[in-house]
Amino acid sequence: MTAADRLTDALYGLGWSTVKKLPEPVAVRLGNSVADLAWKQRGKGVQRLESNYARVLPDAGPERLRELSRAGMRSYLRYWMESFRLPAWSEERVRKGFEPKDVHHLTDGLASDRGVIIALPHLANWDLAGAWVTTELKTPFTTVAERLRPETLYDRFVAYREGLGMEVLPHSGGTAFGTLARRLREGGLVCLVADRDLSASGIEVGFFGDTARMPAGPALLAQQTGAILLPVTLWYDDTPVMKGRVHAPIEVPESGDKAAKTSVMTQALADAFATGIADHPEDWHMLQRLWLADLDPAKGPS
Repeated sequence: MTAADRLTDALYGLGWSTVKKLPEPVAVRLGNSVADLAWKQRGKGVQRLESNYARVLPDAGPERLRELSRAGMRSYLRYWMESFRLPAWSEERVRKGFEPKDVHHLTDGLASDRGVIIALPHLANWDLAGAWVTTELKTPFTTVAERLRPETLYDRFVAYREGLGMEVLPHSGGTAFGTLARRLREGGLVCLVADRDLSASGIEVGFFGDTARMPAGPALLAQQTGAILLPVTLWYDDTPVMKGRVHAPIEVPESGDKAAKTSVMTQALADAFATGIADHPEDWHMLQRLWLADLDPAKGPS
């Protein structure tokens, strides 16, 4: 590991070992203080966040975008403070920490034994939503994690999510899709964060008036296994309880080849994500480039 890798790993380790011991109001104040400091420094992540918000709200002026990016950084740090503390939360705190609407789409899907795919954007705290599923619904699920540097940091994330009741597969290596398909054929649940493509096989979609690329995996899994594909969007309000919505299932089109069906279904996912992001843009934690027009062809997404 490089010195930077060791520092990164140590900071995350400090978060999981120390922040979870803080009283909740103290953790909230700490998160807001760190967020405000990062926002004032206006690093690349904050600038990119503001640029992405400008696409979501094209009529917003500079002052509105700065207000939104500050709220966005506070939301992002709320995600981290909650994530550091989640392993220490009681089952009751997890159950009361999330209130989803239209959850019948999920419970009905699970009861059908067809298998269910939940696809989410980077809104609010998807780990908390996952912990609620394993705690309140008593339903384990399988997900995929991007490999991080250093490897020890990736191991920390895997251990953290496994501790919340998730089966975690590495994004790289080429075996994740087959394992996900098997879980779905067994009637299981798969959850995927799916608003940013990490491969060369992403699907181009219209997203807030321009072209972005999103993963093909959710649509392909639904076609291959017959599983139900459900978009989910999340948001925070001014309470300690995260809110969410399970959207209606995205059906496999009756006509067209696999590529055409995948394109239609991925666009439908993008449209569902866009409704949640438009309603709560400050909770969309997209600090990276997303739209094709913003990508450096020589470097790829960053």
